[in-house]
Amino acid sequence: MTQPVSDARLRRTLGVGDAVVVGLGSMVGAGIFAALGPAAHAAGSGLLLGLALAAVVAYCNAMSSARLAALYPASGGTYVYGRERLGAFWGYLAGWSFVVGKTASCAAMALTVGAYVWPEQAHAVAVAAVVALTAVNYGGIQKSAWLTRVIVAVVLAVLAAVVVVCLTSGRSDAGRLDIGASGGVGGVLQAAGLLFFAFAGYARIATLGEEVRDPARTIPRAIPLALGITLVVYAAVAVAVLSVLGSGSLGQASAPLAEAVRAAGAPGLVPVVRVGAAVAALGSLLALILGVSRTTLAMARDRHLPGVLAAVHPRFQVPHRAELAVGAVVAVLAATVDVRGAIGFSSFGVLAYYAIANASAWTLSPAPVARIVPVVGLVGCVVVAFALPWVSVAVGAAVLGAGAAAYVVRRWWHRRGRAGQ
Repeated sequence: MTQPVSDARLRRTLGVGDAVVVGLGSMVGAGIFAALGPAAHAAGSGLLLGLALAAVVAYCNAMSSARLAALYPASGGTYVYGRERLGAFWGYLAGWSFVVGKTASCAAMALTVGAYVWPEQAHAVAVAAVVALTAVNYGGIQKSAWLTRVIVAVVLAVLAAVVVVCLTSGRSDAGRLDIGASGGVGGVLQAAGLLFFAFAGYARIATLGEEVRDPARTIPRAIPLALGITLVVYAAVAVAVLSVLGSGSLGQASAPLAEAVRAAGAPGLVPVVRVGAAVAALGSLLALILGVSRTTLAMARDRHLPGVLAAVHPRFQVPHRAELAVGAVVAVLAATVDVRGAIGFSSFGVLAYYAIANASAWTLSPAPVARIVPVVGLVGCVVVAFALPWVSVAVGAAVLGAGAAAYVVRRWWHRRGRAGQ
């Protein structure tokens, strides 16, 4: 195995509560404000089935990630697990999927902030948000965790208000919750893929494994706790909004939660929902920058990325160069490109990432019963990934192929260099 560029370690400061909050900040984000509409459009009356399927796949992925993170409590998440359990190539491919896909997601979340805060200057606001959150992350993981607590509290309060207003409205009708499959099996699978994007943040807990206290105990507790709370929140919001709009109107809504509270007879709550969406996008962006920078650190340690990015700040104990590099790339994207359409590609990359996580967890035990969860997770990731819109699948496969080709060329070049010595 290639020797790491740097042996500097990050500081372990996060307990169970902090780790759960980081996971919630990643999951209870902008996805719940935006993903319900496209998912309802795809699944129709099968929206809740799609949500349940996304939750099952997410649960399997979470359990696999928790087992692996307890054994390998280092920055990098599945990049590390794939490398240790399956080999260097699979670890690299997981890291490549995560960094490329989530960098696009960072820019998308930054633009979401801009679109809600100041639509006419969305790009400028997006860049300002990236700069501000990169500065927060640079100051240490505890500052990031503190800010995430505030964001999670605000978002949960807004979502609770949406649920109460919708369910107590005279427009609420339980008949709109009839579960069917008007979108067909393909529509339900596609909805699961779109909703999975919103669930995927629990990986941030594992990605920050090197900064968690007592990781063998903390991570296996924090991941299912964060996922369980998020599932309850998402189910409550989906039921409340469906009861007011129905799957047809929900599928046509560009801002589903805002449309729901307006239809429920509370137009005064619409600005509050808009603020909640902006704050949620900030929370997602904060957690995404954290996760991408830590995976960048791990890949730089193994020389898959420039070794200069492996440095850890002596005072703040954060991968400061990796954070600045990620922040700079995201800021450029947010200033120049509208990447909100890249959500499907990001979902494809994340599902590929978790497919490798499940394959890695499959190697932990030869017992058939112990392998049920990773097998279900692996199959679920593959099926849901290829049920995404064909453009997302084509672009995602092309980007993963380009990363694999770069790995092969790099290995060939190094072997040639050693042979010439």
